[in-house]
Amino acid sequence: MKKLIFFLTIALLLYACGDTYIPKPRGYFRISFPPKSFHPITAQLPYSFDIADYSEIQYTKDRKTGEEWVTVVTPANKADIHLTYVDLKGDLNTHIEESRKLAYDHTIKADAINEQLYLDPTNKVYGTVYQIQGNAASPLQFYLTDSSKHFLRGAFYIREIPNIDSIQPVIDFLEPDVMHMIETFRWK
Repeated sequence: MKKLIFFLTIALLLYACGDTYIPKPRGYFRISFPPKSFHPITAQLPYSFDIADYSEIQYTKDRKTGEEWVTVVTPANKADIHLTYVDLKGDLNTHIEESRKLAYDHTIKADAINEQLYLDPTNKVYGTVYQIQGNAASPLQFYLTDSSKHFLRGAFYIREIPNIDSIQPVIDFLEPDVMHMIETFRWK
């Protein structure tokens, strides 16, 4: 009789556990992306490139140095590409090393950093693209130069907490735009 009560109790407990509540995983908002189309920038800058139609250019002037910085903003995706231009004065190696250091400052949070050389001898545009994987603040950085007069550094940022699970679709959508910008880049 004790065995029967024991088995009935176990069977009742197993049956009761079948209706347990299982929480649903946290969901994210659906992100819709516009169709891709590009136009050249018309600003008075020592360089030119194409940007996506859903992006815009903003200018910032440093009060101390008077330098102007350009930011390509994609408001719908809270994304920015910060561009810094420098006239070279025989200090190309200094700027290349500084760009490399700034990209590798993300190794604390990055899973990997892939370097890709960019060479366009026809238009005298040379550089390196740093693709930063993982929960880093900047998923892509680059520099472009003509090796004698001009140097441009760019950093792509998303103005959100770097949670790679939620921002990866935005990165995947906007990285080709940055690469298109680099490929259409010309010195004036």
